[in-house]
Amino acid sequence: MIITRTPFRISFFGGGTDYPAWYRLHGGAVLATTIDKYCYITCRYLPPFFENRHRIVYSRVENCQTIDQIEHPAVREGLRHFGFDRGVEIHHEGDLPARSGMATSSAFMVGLLHALHALRGEIASKPQLAKEAIHLEQEVIRENVGSQDQVSAAYGGLNHICFQTSGDISVHPVPLSPSRLAELNAHLMLFYTGVKRTASDVAASYVAGLESKKRQLRILKDLLEESLTVLCSASSLRAFGELLHEAWLVKRSFSQVVSNRHVEAIYDHAQRAGALGGKLLGAGGGGFMLLFVEPDAQPRVRDALKELIQVPFEFESAGSQIIFYQPERGYDLEAQRRAAQPVREFCELATLEPATVDAADPAPVPCPT
Repeated sequence: MIITRTPFRISFFGGGTDYPAWYRLHGGAVLATTIDKYCYITCRYLPPFFENRHRIVYSRVENCQTIDQIEHPAVREGLRHFGFDRGVEIHHEGDLPARSGMATSSAFMVGLLHALHALRGEIASKPQLAKEAIHLEQEVIRENVGSQDQVSAAYGGLNHICFQTSGDISVHPVPLSPSRLAELNAHLMLFYTGVKRTASDVAASYVAGLESKKRQLRILKDLLEESLTVLCSASSLRAFGELLHEAWLVKRSFSQVVSNRHVEAIYDHAQRAGALGGKLLGAGGGGFMLLFVEPDAQPRVRDALKELIQVPFEFESAGSQIIFYQPERGYDLEAQRRAAQPVREFCELATLEPATVDAADPAPVPCPT
């Protein structure tokens, strides 16, 4: 039995420049951090004494005989990636809802790959997890996703992540003192807008036309550089919040789907109550909204957004971790025998005919179909 814990992330600046369609031509960079809200993946080989060969539990329950029958794309392609020939059981739990801008799908993919490597007796490095997750999401499943989420989930921490035209990705931890990091954390508020959306669908509204948005993307890069200057100095963090506001104004110009009247009303109420800046996390459209609010103004903002759920959080720096590992008895021989020959169908006792007392050495009777 293996359990992995993989953090969700919040992205501050540079979102959009992490799509291969952009950074393969111009390079890109983001500033993002992971938080203490996690995706948990429990994984084990499924013993061969069950009717189904694979069992996948998330918002649905899938009981399948073959990998091809699995409908969850990340699980199906993850198992194919490793060429699993044994039945597996995979359970997913998350601290935050899916389709909410917190990179839940990439955290799932990274955590799943981490668990499957461990199940095979392999130690996966953080660069390896990020690279494999990017490959599966972008090239195999073909989601409209960037490359920052997988890196943040694998590495953890507050990072300046750079994307080269060669495709190489470098991760630079931002060297803040504990007190400066705590100060930044204390200025952030996270609210759930209540709007579910699929990031790939929102991103599809602007990813294909990124080349036509050179001006906006270059502005975002400049804002990122300014934000790093603010963070790594002794100056007031107010400027960081103001830069977030500028970046949001640029981001919402990407397409009409990035924002909407519901989101704009929330942001307007927050600003009127004292928020200096903020943004929707992820591709946009809904999900979670991050706000930069000075501590003395936070009660007013909380009251102005009292119909929304606030999620308190702290930064984390560990990235994807194996938090439980318990070797189990192997059923390799039994699994091979089951795979090599048909297994009699399982059935309920009520479907069987009673035995006759004088039956002599009766042959087994198949279960009724």
